Amino acid sequence: MDGIPANDFDRLLFFEAARKTAEMNYAKDPLDADNLTRWGGALLELSQFQQGQECIKMVKDAVSKLDKALEVQPRKHDTLWCLGNAHTSHAFLTPEHDVAKVYFKKAAECFQQAVEEDPENEIYLKSLELADRAPELHLEIHKQVQYQQEAATSASGSSNAKKMKKKNKSSDLKYDIFGWIILAVGIVAWVGMAKSHMPPAPPPPPPR
Repeated sequence: MDGIPANDFDRLLFFEAARKTAEMNYAKDPLDADNLTRWGGALLELSQFQQGQECIKMVKDAVSKLDKALEVQPRKHDTLWCLGNAHTSHAFLTPEHDVAKVYFKKAAECFQQAVEEDPENEIYLKSLELADRAPELHLEIHKQVQYQQEAATSASGSSNAKKMKKKNKSSDLKYDIFGWIILAVGIVAWVGMAKSHMPPAPPPPPPR
């Protein structure tokens, strides 16, 4: 994985290990909602390291796992929240604004349900608040990407090879932007999940 910063490479290894563990646990117990949620979350994180259709495919796979978790526990708030993030990611990866709005609506519904199940959770409340602004951000980002693609194409001369090269660079930039958005979501998600699965801290030493 050349070109990946050390921290990102560590994250890649961590979530790939989490994905494999979840896959093995699923074979033992396909009705473990916690495991399905961790599996979906790991896939969502790993999607950042993919490009184009591979990225979207992995996000869809994450949605599938989270949907299965909700079939087992329909009111599981952390799964609802994670599913909202997955729909948000899918929306940002969708260039057509009208289509993206459908995913944003699904995301908002998931965040709303998560808030209803855990009303005091500040992360859920913040996600629901951001969901209202997401379609506007999507429109702005895709306008910028389109402008950059057009500028790159017009500057590349008559060579088709150069045009394709410039277009690919713009496409890479687009997914870098979306990856950053997903990363911002993922950090919060996995800090919370890691805390919930950490071993208890050792007791403090007795006073002297």
